[in-house]
Order: sequence, then structure tokens, then C-alpha cells
Amino acid sequence: MKQIIGISLENEMDLILAHKRTMQVGEQLGLTVATRTTLATAVSEVVRTVIDLTNNGRLNIVIYGKFPRYSLNAEVGFKSDLSFRETDEGFFYAKKLLPDFNFEVSENSYHVRMGLGLPRSLKLDEGKISLLQSYFKKSSPLNSYEEIKNKNSQLNQLTAEQEKEIQFARDLDERKTEFISVASHELKTPITIIKAYTQMLMLLKDQYSEKVGSVISKLETQTNKLSLLAYQLMDVSKLENGRLQYDLVRIDINSFLRETISILSNVHSENNIDLQLSDDCVAMADPLRLEQVITNLIGNASKYSEKGSHITVSTSISDEKKSVSIQIADHGIGMSKEGIARIFEKFYRMDEVTVSHPGLGMGLYITSRIVTDHGGKIWVESVVDEGSKFIFTMPLLEDAC
Repeated sequence: MKQIIGISLENEMDLILAHKRTMQVGEQLGLTVATRTTLATAVSEVVRTVIDLTNNGRLNIVIYGKFPRYSLNAEVGFKSDLSFRETDEGFFYAKKLLPDFNFEVSENSYHVRMGLGLPRSLKLDEGKISLLQSYFKKSSPLNSYEEIKNKNSQLNQLTAEQEKEIQFARDLDERKTEFISVASHELKTPITIIKAYTQMLMLLKDQYSEKVGSVISKLETQTNKLSLLAYQLMDVSKLENGRLQYDLVRIDINSFLRETISILSNVHSENNIDLQLSDDCVAMADPLRLEQVITNLIGNASKYSEKGSHITVSTSISDEKKSVSIQIADHGIGMSKEGIARIFEKFYRMDEVTVSHPGLGMGLYITSRIVTDHGGKIWVESVVDEGSKFIFTMPLLEDAC
């Protein structure tokens, strides 16, 4: 089967279009005026009947057969809850014009096929059929209606393709999330056991050499990294499934930051962390999750900065005293415009750091979600080779500043 043209049947304008296009096919094949008029009239009778009662029909003009015997057929398919019969007026007259007429019904689906044999004198072959298909594919619209119809068809096709791509991406993301959930839970048990044995070995440090102690210390460091990775995976899984819980309490922001930075200054002793606080203020937040945000941001600042460089943590309260902004600034490698635009995406990592700085790109994604779940906003300002500033806001309790 070789399809020459296809027309959706939606309204009266499509009746005119179907008639003219059918006549054109006959003309391009070299059929006599009488023959192509007979075919076009039969097509019009069926199309009129379909359009009068439905708006979902479709007409296809096709060529069946193989060299040297071919037939030209018009096929009309449609769906309707109404009952159609082969003896209905339009179908009845079409069958009189074209004896090669077939009417099929399957539940509420109908299919009409009518056609005629093509004379051998046309000297039709596969090459000529291909040229015919190409001719109608490239032919200009017959009128403004067909032009609009073609554009709508292209737009609908593009929309359908985009929906398929979106659905594919959604399915892929769901499978990825499911894998992360399973993997994180499976990793948790062996990591806990390894950590326990490592801590037991460290308690027995008097029974082994300094060299062995160094190896055990490195083992503990890597186990802690693996443990952090597992917990990040679990957080991503919970975020995706809406299961990340928050225990909100009143938090004095300045006191909280002083305590948190005091701990992190020891963890990141290779950098100088400066704390610059504004007036006291109080917010409702989950202290463990807020600590996770600060830890992630300062950890990144230290990770992408040279040893000995300064990291500044500062706060400022909005004029209306409705929110507090917390800023973590470094003098590290900075990031490009693309990095700024995508840095909070799940699993995103900049190309320039994938080799030199290991990671999976989950920390900032989790951080951004925690901030937004607290009713705040987070963004970054950065210049390549000069450093980055991560700023996030937290809503404050009224009359608490």
C-alpha cells in the first residue's frame, strides 16, 4: 500500500478539500476526466455522510498492488456511537458509482473502502508512484483553509512528540528515584557495620602500629563519606516521594549560626570562616535540616576554595523584618553562567569540576529543596576565578526581631 494523500474530516470545508484533492490525484495519474470525476463524486458522497454526523473521520487516498496491476482506492475511517449502514444514502450512491465498495463495522468503528483498477496503459510503476507521493507532499495548499489545517496538524504532531518525550523523561525519573530509594536502604546496613568495626579498631589503637593506625583513620574518613552519600541518596528519594519530614521549632538564628559555625570551623580548619551577624531574629525551622543547609554550603565553599582562603557567613534582615538572608561567600573557582542557571538541578555537576572534585551533584539540590520547603528562596551569584556567594532567605516570626 502506498498512501498518496491523507485528510482529516472535521467540517464542510474538508468536503471541498477531499473532492479537489481526489480530482488532483486522478489528474496526476492520467485518468480520464470521467473516471476521476466518478471517483471524486463517490468520495464526496461518503465524506458528506461522515461529516454530517461526526468530526473524527479521515480520508486516505492509496494505491494498492504491484507492477503491472495497481488499483486506486479511497479509504474513509471514523468512529461514532450512531448506527451507520451500507444502505445509508451517501454510501448507497457511492457504491453505485464504484462497484468495488467495501463497508466494515467493528463496534463503534467504521471503515469504508472504494476503488477502481488502474489501466495498464498508464504504465504505472513503483518509481512513478514515489514521484506522485513526493508531488503531493511538496504541493502548496489549495486555499488558506488547507494552509491553516496543515499548520495545525504539524503543531499537533509536535505537541504529541513533546508529550511522549516528557512522559519518557518522567518514567525514567521515576525509575531512577526508585533505584535511589532501594540503593540507599541497601547501602545503609553494610555502611553502619563497617563504621562500627572501624570505631572498634580505633579503640584498640594501642595494639597496632602507627602505620596501621593511619590506614584505619583513612578508612574511617572514607566510610564517613560513604555514609554521607547514602543519607543524601535517602534524602533525594524522600524529597521525590514527598516523604521528607520537618520538625519545626523556634530558632534564634544568630545563636544557631554561632554554634553551627563553631563546629564547622573545626571541620574545615584549612579555611578561615568569618561570621558577620545582624540583629537577633527568630524563625520557625527544623534545626537538623537547617544545619544540613549550612553544612552543605560551607562544605562546598571550602571544597572549591584554596586552603587558607576566607569564607564569610553573614546575615541581613529585610526592611519589613519579614525575612532574614543568610549569605555564604567564598573566594574559590566560581562558576559559569550555565553553572549558575543549573547548579540546583538534581545530579548536575559542572564539567570543569567533575574530574578534580568528586561528587554526585545531590547536595545543592537537597539544600534548595529544604530552603523552599521552609518557605524561603535560594540563589547564587558567582564570577569565574573570583568566587561565589550563595544566598538563601528564611521567613521570620512576626514581632520576633
